[in-house]
Order: sequence, then structure tokens, then C-alpha cells
Amino acid sequence: MAEPLLIKGCRIVGSSQGTCLSDILCQDGVVTAIGQGLSGEGGALLEARGLIAAPGLVDMHTHLRDPGQTQKEDIGSACAAAAAGGVTSLLAMPNTEPCADEPSVLRYVAEKSRPTGLHVYPAAAATLGRRGKELCDFMLLACGGAAAFSDDGSPIESAGMMLAAMKAAKRVGRPLISHCEELTLAAGGIVNEGDVSRALGVGGIPAAAEEVMAARDLALARAYGLPVHIAHISTAGTAALVRAFKRLGAPVSCETCPHYFSLDESLALSRDADYRMNPPLRTKADVGAIIEALKDGTIDCIVTDHAPHTAAQKADFETAPNGVIGLETSLAAGITFLVRPGHLTLAQLIEKMSASPARLLGIPAGSLRPGAAADIVLFDPDEKWLVEPERLHSRSKNTPFKGMTLYGRVKCTVASGRVVFNTLI
Repeated sequence: MAEPLLIKGCRIVGSSQGTCLSDILCQDGVVTAIGQGLSGEGGALLEARGLIAAPGLVDMHTHLRDPGQTQKEDIGSACAAAAAGGVTSLLAMPNTEPCADEPSVLRYVAEKSRPTGLHVYPAAAATLGRRGKELCDFMLLACGGAAAFSDDGSPIESAGMMLAAMKAAKRVGRPLISHCEELTLAAGGIVNEGDVSRALGVGGIPAAAEEVMAARDLALARAYGLPVHIAHISTAGTAALVRAFKRLGAPVSCETCPHYFSLDESLALSRDADYRMNPPLRTKADVGAIIEALKDGTIDCIVTDHAPHTAAQKADFETAPNGVIGLETSLAAGITFLVRPGHLTLAQLIEKMSASPARLLGIPAGSLRPGAAADIVLFDPDEKWLVEPERLHSRSKNTPFKGMTLYGRVKCTVASGRVVFNTLI
């Protein structure tokens, strides 16, 4: 049996006790008691000193680059970054080398993540090699540990193949995550199509490239009663489509990322590839629409789409690969751009970053109560900090928040009752 862990003097987000100090007692990976004056005799003690306590964050969209691209990131460095950002559960996307389209790759991810102490759930590809031509064996992969299915990084171009994947995902009881991008519209684009792409003299990715594919998948979900989860939505049009199809009763959910509710396309004028990702940063109007969709519940959860690339790969604006890191900045970005301006309460933010993605994945996470997993983040929502890329734990440093001052600093992260990140003295 593991020694107990007692967290003294924290404020639990979203609870009736949130304004007063409480203690949390953990034993054998589970929260055993929450209240005042608890004792954890013979165990470890954490003095929270009034910090906010929340269930560990659940990031259901990350690229760990392992196996095959460990010069960018590996499972160990990604989990160190996750712990520093308060993330205790994460879904690893399958666009690795080799692709996660067979059980051996899923086993590799599970085994390599075990020493980190975090809960790393591998997603499997929906089609062989993520090429969109032949469906994977969903049952074999689900039995082999796949927590979800996705060809993320690439769309499933055929509507018929997408429908087959949706049916297969429903049969095995796993979410299907759709990367919505109509490649014939997006071809050659590297930033949002519009004033900025014209000013830079580069190809643009129109909002329609995302919206056309999203409309297709939402229509399939409604017509056949099959769930689908729309990844990293970035446009006002996609938000409106998801909202409309939810009202029609379609079994759909969606996510967005911190950069889509906080940053806009104007940053690309710097010709810095750390502001390039796919989908790209959009207009200020799109940013406002994403915030509104978070407020009204259209968008179910906030993820990072953590996508590390080396400095050398990001050196040339026009040829650099798309993607940015985000595991260590996601909570702070949510507090800075959503909570402090009054768009969401802190409890609503944590819901979208923990409980909601946990429900969508069907994993035992996202709750802070007796009997729940002892996955806990302690943070100061008011502490300001400067995002300095060289001080981040990720192997790659391509953050779009570099040089920015954010509010909300993670002080300690606990996973399964074990401290995995701690700056408390």
C-alpha cells in the first residue's frame, strides 16, 4: 500500500466549500476524504496555503511524437510538460512513426508512459496508415488499448469511409475524432485566407476548408445517429454549424484550443512560424465567435493540440511544419483570456478542461470527490508569469504564447495520489 497524501488548506474549485479552506486525503490512488481538520498520520503532507484545488486536467488532443520523432518530443518530456501544466490524463494522437494502427504501437505508448505517473491514453488510427483508404480493425485496436480513433493530422476524405469509421467506433464504444479539412480548398495554404495571407504573399487556408468538412460529418452524425467529435474548431462558421446540429439532436461534440480563443491571424505578419498551426489562427471575429461558443456550451472542451517541432524545423516561415506546443500554458491561457474577462467562471473553465473531456473519453477522471481518482492540480489563479520558451519542459519550444504574461500558475500536480510536479516549499 502506498503512503497516504494529505493536502492541507486548499480551496476546491466549484464546490460549496470553495470560499473556505479544506483538506484532501488521498490513499492508494483515490481521494478518501475531503473536509477540514483531516489527518494523514504517517503519510506525506502538502501545505497548499489557500491554493485552488481542481481535478487534474484532461487533454484529449496531444501529439507526443513518440515513437519515431523523438527529436521533437518523447513521452517522458511530454508528460513532464503536462504535469507542469496540471494535466494528469492525455490522449496521444496516432500520427507517429510507425502510425498507431496496430496494437504493438499502442502497447509501446502505454508501457513507455507508465514510469511518468500520468495517465496516457493512446488513440488509434481510423484507417490504415491514416491514408483514408482502408478501415483499421477497430475491435482489435480497442481490445489493444485504443481510447479513441482518429486520423488526426489528415482528414478522412471519403464520406463513405467516414461513415464506416463512425459505425465501427460506435460498435466498440470509443469516440471518433474528426480532423475537418477539405484538402482541395486548403491546398497550398499556410495561414488564414484573407488580408494577412495577401499581405504576406502566401497561400491561404479558407474558413470553408474547415466548415465544409465539418458540415459533412455533422450531417452524417444526424442522419445515422452516430456520434462524432469535431477536433480543434477555429471558425465562427464551424461553431454555428455545431450549435445548429446539436439543436437538431445530432450526437456531436467538439473541442477548441487556447490559441483559437486568444490569438488572431495578425500575429502571422511577423513571419514567425511559431504562429503557424493547422487550422490556422483566424480573424478577430472568429476569436469572438469561439469565445461565445464556449460560453453557450456549443464547444464541449478545451484541448491543446500540443504539436512539438524543433527550432530548425520552425526556422523558415513558409516551409515550416504546422503546430505549436501548449501543455504548460493551457490552464493559464484559459484563466487569462476566459476567466479574468468574465466569459467563463473558473468552475466552468475546469469543466471544459477536465470533466467534459473525461466524459467524452469515458475515463475515470475529471472529478474531485471522495472515491474519485486522486488526480489533482493546485494552482494560484492570480499569479502572473512570463512565458519563456527555454524554461518550458517540452523538448521543443514552439509556443505561440512566448513573451506573453499570463495569469494562473500551477504549483503542484498529483496523479494517482503521487506528486508528479511540485514547486511548493
